[in-house]
Amino acid sequence: MAKHLLIVESPAKAKTIEKILGKDFTVKSSYGHIRDLIKDSKDKKAIEVDNGYKPNYAISSGKQKVVKELKDWVKKVDEVWLATDEDREGEAISWHLAKVLKLDLDSTKRISFREITKPALQKAIQNPGTVDIDLVNAQQARRVLDRLVGFELSGLLWRKVRGKLSAGRVQSVAVKLVVERERAINSFDAKPFFKVAAIFEVEGANGKKVHFKANLNKNFDSEQNAQQFLEQCTAATYQVGNIAVKPAYRKPAAPFTTSTLQQEASRKLGFSVSRTMSVAQRLYEAGHITYMRTDSTTLSETALGALADTIKKFYGDNYLNTKQYKNNKASAQEAHEAIRPTYAEKNSVSMGNDENRLYELIWKRTIASQMANAQLQKTTIDINISTVSDVKLVAVGQVLKFDGFLKVYLESKEEEEDNEDNNNEDKILPPMQVGQVLDLGKMDAIERFTRPKPHYTEASLVKKLEELGIGRPSTYAPTISRIMDPNRGYVLKQTRLGKDRAYKVLSLNGKDLTIQAKQQTEHVGYEKNKLFASDLGMQVTDFLSEHFSDIMEYSFTAGIEDQLDIVAEGREDWVKMLDDIYKPFHQTVEHTLENADRVTGERILGKDPKTGLSILVRIGRYGPIAQIGLTEELGEEKPQYANLKEEQSIETITLEDALDLFQFPKTLGNYKDLEVVIGEGRYGPFVKYDGAFISIPRTEDVHQVDMDRAVELILEKQKADAPIGYYQEKPITKGQGRFGPFVKWEGLFCSITKGSGFQLETITEEEAIVLVKAKIEKEANRYIHKWDDEGLSVQNGRWGPFIKIDKDRKNYKLLNKKGEKMTQDEAKEVSLEYVIQQIEEQGGVLKKKKKATKKKPAAKKKATKKKTSKTGASKTTTKK
Repeated sequence: MAKHLLIVESPAKAKTIEKILGKDFTVKSSYGHIRDLIKDSKDKKAIEVDNGYKPNYAISSGKQKVVKELKDWVKKVDEVWLATDEDREGEAISWHLAKVLKLDLDSTKRISFREITKPALQKAIQNPGTVDIDLVNAQQARRVLDRLVGFELSGLLWRKVRGKLSAGRVQSVAVKLVVERERAINSFDAKPFFKVAAIFEVEGANGKKVHFKANLNKNFDSEQNAQQFLEQCTAATYQVGNIAVKPAYRKPAAPFTTSTLQQEASRKLGFSVSRTMSVAQRLYEAGHITYMRTDSTTLSETALGALADTIKKFYGDNYLNTKQYKNNKASAQEAHEAIRPTYAEKNSVSMGNDENRLYELIWKRTIASQMANAQLQKTTIDINISTVSDVKLVAVGQVLKFDGFLKVYLESKEEEEDNEDNNNEDKILPPMQVGQVLDLGKMDAIERFTRPKPHYTEASLVKKLEELGIGRPSTYAPTISRIMDPNRGYVLKQTRLGKDRAYKVLSLNGKDLTIQAKQQTEHVGYEKNKLFASDLGMQVTDFLSEHFSDIMEYSFTAGIEDQLDIVAEGREDWVKMLDDIYKPFHQTVEHTLENADRVTGERILGKDPKTGLSILVRIGRYGPIAQIGLTEELGEEKPQYANLKEEQSIETITLEDALDLFQFPKTLGNYKDLEVVIGEGRYGPFVKYDGAFISIPRTEDVHQVDMDRAVELILEKQKADAPIGYYQEKPITKGQGRFGPFVKWEGLFCSITKGSGFQLETITEEEAIVLVKAKIEKEANRYIHKWDDEGLSVQNGRWGPFIKIDKDRKNYKLLNKKGEKMTQDEAKEVSLEYVIQQIEEQGGVLKKKKKATKKKPAAKKKATKKKTSKTGASKTTTKK
């Protein structure tokens, strides 16, 4: 029997540590927090505000078995060690464990480590401490404040805006950032200007003619001024005025913090913020990287030595430049480290694809941070124009002389930082001399437009939150996930296709010195996986900003984070801190409840020219809608409704745009005796024919789709849906869906993946059957148990068996009696009753399926004709 029990947060981490510590230690997991605030009831509140903000806790749902097992182990061992994560959440988990397991806080050993390696664990065990009550108080203060603010704001929104809304101290400020960016983009007035670029022809080093580009150092604000400049250039000569050759260098980026890892993984790997943190957590638990929640860029002396050895071994001594990076943030703790590999020489790991890609990113960034600067030679050539004295053409080139850290890694840029004029990497200019006269090939004045800042990505929003001091490394990912939660509907992550835009080009031909004007087209506004503020998000933000200006102020929210840091350092009492914030906030809530008007969210755009009824837009049950007719105008008549398009907003839609929405559905006529209808849905325009909905390409104007084009689309769809073969005498069809190409058989969708080697356009019957058989086999292995009457199943998942309720988005854990994840063999033995018990312990509810009942035939009722409405439509109703 082991003498020591060491408790960590995750089972994966427990297994790794137990292998390192050996037989004297039994390592068990708490599976995260074991206690949480209770739900308010008549008898007891979660937080007793008048009793020093005393929080009342209960064992979290589904954690009773975990707690029982830990209590049993405490009785069996000589000593208990608490080894949860070293941040505030980890400290709080240790404190809760001590309270529940009845451990003495003054004598129970508390250890922490930032990497799961033998030296780090040995060092931690040799230098144990106790639970830091100041860190615990800081965590409790955050939890209590967020619960009070969130609960009271959400209740207020239910009363004053609409039901089932939520708000929070940090999430509402994050939504405000997205809303402000959305409005800035919507109100942005793109101003045209003209950029001038010239192409010159000179003799290269090898005697052959070469071309190079030079840009004018001034833009023109109108076509007239650009034209006038080109006209001046028709009689000009071009002469090299100055050549400057200077050394330049590029520095490597610092090692990753939580925020910079989230940003770079988004830009380079396409990972969401939450995906990055999940993958990093698994890498940490497997002992491959240091702790992934940090705002420090510091590296330990041991790590610096190991990195230096690795660089010398892989790249040579001249690539090494050991350096320690200073933390930019005052709140960053120097004792903490940046995110780095635990073993510098290990450039890959034997895990899943996500883990390998993120690890490689971390390894490269860390290695590059200790490498020499890249050395460049930058050449700038000024070209004088004889007929114009106040401007000049400038050609810039650079040559990489020594790659340094670029041999390993190059940091990516934010979209708003990217500038097409600065893309001079490895652009070599031909040899020239001062005074040399140059031959002009051509000169273009190209119309460009000023651009607003782009919509936020998840990563750029994290960067902004960090810049403003809102949140900490542990809160970025949960905040982003919360504001994008579809149940809240405040922020939408979408890809928008953009539109075509015309622009002008004025060209001066260097040979015949004529100027030509032409119009060209470019596609603009394409945005992939960006964050867009919904109409609901805007309304809620406006309401909160009007009535809670302090809570919604960025500096106020950042100030609370600073106060929590002070509490964590033991320099302020957490109860006093809460008092100073909560009491004035609560008074504002009560005042707003009593005095604020209810938000309607309606916007009347004008009158319908056909009926004279009002046209308005508002938020409906399933999103923003346009409506013809107010209640007082219609009486008992029902209004007409139309969904707004994805890119439309209640704030910016015009009367003309709204009227367009009511053109559809529109019947074009009949094809083969069946009606052809075109319409617009939430996901774009479509043709409806014979029960099928056929998408109209978004690049086409739905108003221009006539009967001939509709029939073309119908025939294309029928051809695409025609069977490509048969399996077991049943047809196989193919198609392109939201998640890519597929073949379909008997309701089974079988993806045509890149790895299959098959192509949608050329797939044969034999190839399709291969995919169908594989899918059937996979589905057979998917279900361990399936109870159709209860709408319940136990399924095999990527991380092991789990419980699934039909039409429930949530997956429920399947745990054995020890509180551990069940194996596949264990899952085969579970009963329906045990599965239902597991669901209930995790706070789920299994709704009983309603049995179908036979309807009695309805009694015939007399039909009466109702008076004609304002729209001229008559309605048939039944007498009641």
